[in-house]
Amino acid sequence: MSRNAVEETDWAAFDAFVTALPRLYPRVHAALDLERHGDHGHALLYRWRGRADDAPIVLLAHYDVVPATPDGWDHPPFAAELTGHGDDRLLWSRGTLDDKGAVVAILEAVESLLAEGFTPAQDVYLSFGNDEETVGSGAHAIVDSLRERGVRPAMVVDEGGAVVQGLFPGVRRPVAVVGVSEKGTTTVTMTVDQQGGHASTPPRMTATVRLARAITRLNARPFPSRLSETNLQMVETLGAHATGLYRAAFTRARRLQPLLRAAFARLGDETRAVVRTTTAVTQLRGSLAANALPETAEAVVNVRIAVGSSVDETLAHLRKAVHDPRVRIEATDANEPSPVSPTSGPEWERIARVVASVHPEAVLTPYIMLGASDSRHFTAICDAVYRFTPFDISVEEYHTLHARNERIRVATWLRGIRFYEELIRAV
Repeated sequence: MSRNAVEETDWAAFDAFVTALPRLYPRVHAALDLERHGDHGHALLYRWRGRADDAPIVLLAHYDVVPATPDGWDHPPFAAELTGHGDDRLLWSRGTLDDKGAVVAILEAVESLLAEGFTPAQDVYLSFGNDEETVGSGAHAIVDSLRERGVRPAMVVDEGGAVVQGLFPGVRRPVAVVGVSEKGTTTVTMTVDQQGGHASTPPRMTATVRLARAITRLNARPFPSRLSETNLQMVETLGAHATGLYRAAFTRARRLQPLLRAAFARLGDETRAVVRTTTAVTQLRGSLAANALPETAEAVVNVRIAVGSSVDETLAHLRKAVHDPRVRIEATDANEPSPVSPTSGPEWERIARVVASVHPEAVLTPYIMLGASDSRHFTAICDAVYRFTPFDISVEEYHTLHARNERIRVATWLRGIRFYEELIRAV
């Protein structure tokens, strides 16, 4: 895709990808049932029939990617170039981490297990979305189809956290962060309708000035910070492995909540997003001509709603912060925060065992995912939805997601394949 607009998607590239899969993974396509869903039939659902079908699992990933141009990349973003030797080999490409790397790791794992003659104890579904980065309609269509058939998975595993070194202050060991929920994602428009006219005789308060004032007010009144139960559990878990003052503070998270909320709000953009609903004005629209007063001025606000809050509570805060009845505030594509999946019980323990096997050095912790994923749709049919990409990455590599020079170490990708193999064996 050259842009992120759905209507400008190059569907021919998706057709080429889907056509290539049977050649690359012949055993998968010989043994598994394949269905195509969504408006263009590019959302793929594979069913691997197991010895029973009462507690299936779903391995979820998406193969669409965010746009990229060659500008600023060390290697062309869609050339999939390999560099280095041995343990230093790198694969450079848009999607290696988000999220084609997981798609092909899952397929590699299933192809390998089929070569062994392995049959899972329960049905295994592979769900590959085609528009996660835009609207997620492909995953939604797959969920609708499974619901109609009465399929209720025991567990869903999608992209999300990873095994990251140096991400949390005071913790020297790598941390495997498994998302048990995700923030709600909602688009809010702030609109001012006003009389237009020639720009040579402007009123004191034009539509754009009123809108700018609303944006400034919103920016000056952030949402209150709070630590959810998952946040507290994460801090306590990491506290047991932290050093110095961090250990003293983290292990007393429940007693030191006000202090920790304040610290998280000041440490950086990511930690601030962990403890509150966030807003970001991403698009502005005004007049169609340089010398005409706008009759409508509009700002688009991307809102990420914290677990424990709601769309209604968010809109109430926005209207109170803006405090101007002439600014119309409306929500579109509103999504509530996802339900919180359990951090105990057989499904969580299964994840924990496999993580411990593949990444024995890592500390496992739950967390709340800040971004949105296709997994939010699966919460309608499954209570145990986990967001974990089984790749060990550095903080630097983490920051290439949706950015330049996205890449993955080949050794990391191979460990990811092993994770999916062991997870399927554990079903």
